[in-house]
Amino acid sequence: MLARRSLLLTWVMLTTGVQSWRPCTDLLPVDLLARALPHPGQVPPPQLQMVQSKGSRGLRLVGTVATTLTFPASQIFSNCEYFPAEFSLVVTFKIQRLKPKRNEYIFSLVEEASDSLLLGLRVSGNRLYFLSAALGVGRRSRLSFKDVGLDDNRWHTVVLAVTGLYATLTIDCGLSLELKQVQSFPSTLSTKGSSFFIGSRRSLRGRFTGLLRQLVLLPGSDATPRLCPTSDPSLAELSIPQVLKSPALQPEQRGPVYPYEAEARVTLGDPPPCAGAEEGQLWFNAQRKGLFICEGLSWRTLLQHQQRLDYVEDHQDLYTSSETFDVEVFSIPSEGLFLAAANRDSRPGSGIYKWRNGSFQLYQNISTQEARAWKHFTVGEQFFLVVANSGEAEPELSVIYRWNQRRRRFLRHQTLETHAALDWEAFHIHDHSFLVVANHRRARDSNHNIQSVIYRWDAATKMFEVNQTLSTSGAYDWEFFSVGPYHFLVVANTFDGQTTSVSSTVYIWLDGCFQTFQSIPTVGATDWETFQIDGRFFLAVANSQKVSNRGPNLYSLNSTVYELNRLTETFIRFQDIVTHRWQGYEGFVPVHSLPTFGCRDWEYFSIDGGSFLVYSSATSRLSKVFKLKTY
Repeated sequence: MLARRSLLLTWVMLTTGVQSWRPCTDLLPVDLLARALPHPGQVPPPQLQMVQSKGSRGLRLVGTVATTLTFPASQIFSNCEYFPAEFSLVVTFKIQRLKPKRNEYIFSLVEEASDSLLLGLRVSGNRLYFLSAALGVGRRSRLSFKDVGLDDNRWHTVVLAVTGLYATLTIDCGLSLELKQVQSFPSTLSTKGSSFFIGSRRSLRGRFTGLLRQLVLLPGSDATPRLCPTSDPSLAELSIPQVLKSPALQPEQRGPVYPYEAEARVTLGDPPPCAGAEEGQLWFNAQRKGLFICEGLSWRTLLQHQQRLDYVEDHQDLYTSSETFDVEVFSIPSEGLFLAAANRDSRPGSGIYKWRNGSFQLYQNISTQEARAWKHFTVGEQFFLVVANSGEAEPELSVIYRWNQRRRRFLRHQTLETHAALDWEAFHIHDHSFLVVANHRRARDSNHNIQSVIYRWDAATKMFEVNQTLSTSGAYDWEFFSVGPYHFLVVANTFDGQTTSVSSTVYIWLDGCFQTFQSIPTVGATDWETFQIDGRFFLAVANSQKVSNRGPNLYSLNSTVYELNRLTETFIRFQDIVTHRWQGYEGFVPVHSLPTFGCRDWEYFSIDGGSFLVYSSATSRLSKVFKLKTY
């Protein structure tokens, strides 16, 4: 198409006596954003700020000057003054929700003398506009792509391809949207005396308020095949300014640098992912009162309030409706701290407790069937609880509950068929939400060698749909964890129908699904936990009992801590343990003992009133809350 148009235009110019045609560019990608930035060694303007958000860097315009990023069009169009008739624009940006009727310019091409707009790319709340002086002086063409929803505070890569009468928009390598123009984009749109303005239309009004990471002009072709498919469509790269690709700023870096800030995350203890994409990101641990920075593989302490355990004191006797197999402590912003107890008896079911006046008080009863575990998780701004029901009714159903803000209660959202479910694990990968259930055995034939299921949140249906099944043997527990850019799931396999000496499996996320990474010998495994110490990554298994048809049952077993060996890329045995507190030695030693009765689960939580431990009892209605006294 481009060759035919070029030959035709050359023939017309030659036969009409017009000066012979030369291409206006060399048909290579032109990084408009990089051309607008100061040259290396030049002092960057204070109105230009580099910001890291969700693991990637972009540029933001601040202050009261709108013409920070600008350069004359003649820098690009040196062979001739005409804008190419066929081209693609590639943009990567992130912008928060825009007010109604607010429009912001990603870039514009403006004739300096008359202030006339020759080209412009503009975004509003749910639309993307491409503006051009395609119909002549004083007459403007406007293409409007509706319902694209780009102002959702997420990174997006947009490709706008213009060819003849058609303009095609591709967002994050998805399905293309095509619009037909009134007439073809002109081959004689002069850029003489004009300038590019990045992030504005030469004035403060309509200035782009988001983060801009990529802005590329590709003459002559559709850029989509160069970008797609890719593992991260929202951040697909054609040409990114080097300053946005370089590692996080180092202390020894010299010379002018851009004003810089890193997106900071705040959690109540669980660390966010820390990989190459998050390098330089800050994390504030509200429980430990610590500030950390991601160094590409692990979080390094910048500032942390150190406390030492002195002793533990009784704080509350928590009487539940029946024996309790599991407790889950979680917070809901503006509502407070909650505890969900997984109770054995179906009547009245399981209780949700709320922390009031220094203790947990019953807040809501939920009907359950021999509940074995609760898991709290979020999807976007919604809060959920899922219960693992193990009752042997047919069909066996576990239930997801969603927090209703108006009624201030958890309401039933979705039921899922499970088989003697013992555990749920919730996790996020690349902005997608997942749930995985530990199916222990099938009721009708007592078969322990069955499938456990991974579910994925469908944004269209607002439900969890089956994403993958994995073969398990008496699955008891799942643990999700990340090491750098890699994501893992490990299952605790307890019993295969004949013996508890059965391997448990570590899976790794590759090509959109979990694949076997390593099998680890275990004996009646009931729980996995992961943790890091001084940059070293550990994985600990709780072995429960040795049962087989060929010998006596053994209940005194070692549980094992494995360490990730980065050279062999496997988990290797580190230590057999009976306790769980790290003392700074090359091993684990006892630190404190507490009287418990049928203890099945521990949870730690910290609030303004101090730090606490709560345990559930599987043999009585009495669970206990302890307060940690520190110095």
